Amino acid sequence: MPGGIYYNSNGLAFHRIEDAARLLADLGYDGLALTPDVHHLDPLRTTSAENESFRRLCEKLGLGIVIETGARFVLDARRKHRPSLLDEPDDAARRVDFLRRCVDQAVLLGAPVVTVWSGNGPDGTPDDVLRARLIDGLRRLCDHAASSGVRIGFEPEPGMWLETVPQYVALRDALAHETLGLTLDVGHCLATNEGPPEAAIRAEAQDLLVLQLDDHRPGVHDHLMFGEGCVDFAAIAAAVAETGFAGPLEVELSRHASSAPTTAASSLAFLQAHFGR
Repeated sequence: MPGGIYYNSNGLAFHRIEDAARLLADLGYDGLALTPDVHHLDPLRTTSAENESFRRLCEKLGLGIVIETGARFVLDARRKHRPSLLDEPDDAARRVDFLRRCVDQAVLLGAPVVTVWSGNGPDGTPDDVLRARLIDGLRRLCDHAASSGVRIGFEPEPGMWLETVPQYVALRDALAHETLGLTLDVGHCLATNEGPPEAAIRAEAQDLLVLQLDDHRPGVHDHLMFGEGCVDFAAIAAAVAETGFAGPLEVELSRHASSAPTTAASSLAFLQAHFGR
C-alpha cells in the first residue's frame, strides 16, 4: 500500500482536478485522495480515456491515488448522501452501482483503496433491516472489488447509521470478507466520544487501510484545521510508529476549500513535523 501524506480533493472543490494535482505535487504531497464528484471525474460521466489521462498526469507528478466516495449530491441533487446502501432496494442498488463505478475508476487510476460508509436509511426502518441491507450491499461491492484487487475501506461516520469503530468491528465480523478494511478518521473518535483515536489505531492496526487526519473537539462533528481542536497528534504519531502503519495519511478538510492553497501548505508542514514523512 503506497504511503505518505495525501490531500482529499473535497478540500480543493474550487480547483480543476488537474490544477489540484499540480498544486499538491508542487507543495510536496505524496498523493491525492480523490473524491469523484460532479466537478471532479464524475464516475457517471467521465470516460475511460479521461481517467487514464489523469492517471498519467499523477504518475508524471509522482502522486499516488486513493478513492473517497463522500460526494454529497452526485446521486440526488436534493438529498445529501442519498440514496444510501440502507435505502429501499431499488434506491440502494443505485448506490451499489455508483460504488462499483468508483471501484472500476480506481482500477483505471491505479488506486488500491476505495473508501465507503453506511449512510442512513428511511426513518422508522428497524435496525435489523438496515443491518441486512448494509451487509448485502457491501458484500456485492466487495465481491466486485475482489476481482480487481481493490480494497474497500469502510469509514465510520458521525451522524450516519454506523458511526463508531466498535460498530465497524461488528460489521466486519458479520460480513467476513477479506476485501473489507478500515478507513479511520481520527477526529471522528472525538466527535462520537468513543475514546482516543490512538487506541483505535492500535486495536485495529491489522485492518487499517487509510488514516484520515483533521482536528476535532469532543462531541462535535466539525473538521478543524490542525492545532484548533483537541486531537493529540503526538499520540497519533506514536501509535502509527508503534503499529508500523505505512498507508496513506490523508488530510480531510473539505470545509477549507476556499483557502485550499494555504491550508494544504500549512497542513503538510504540520504533519511532516509530527510524522516525519
